Amino acid sequence: MEFKNRKTSYRTQIHALGDVLEVIKDGGRDGVIVSVIGRKANLSHYPVLKKCDILMSAGLIESVIKNQNKTFIITEKGLRFIQEYQEFQILVESLNLRY
Repeated sequence: MEFKNRKTSYRTQIHALGDVLEVIKDGGRDGVIVSVIGRKANLSHYPVLKKCDILMSAGLIESVIKNQNKTFIITEKGLRFIQEYQEFQILVESLNLRY
């Protein structure tokens, strides 16, 4: 079976990271737990954790323990990044490009 010509609607890694970051941003100061991120970003538990690790290593989010739950909160750097990312998305869409 050949997959070259198969059309897919899978998100790219950057899209999935952007979705996770957006969900965490929307969580505000209270933060967001993994299950909520997964539900809103349409990802399962382990991919959410992997993407959160990537975002934490970049300094875009932080992890804190609240009520015995690991909670993720966006950083100032993350807020700046998401703003730039959204502007990039608008530019790419206006040029009819796919990334």
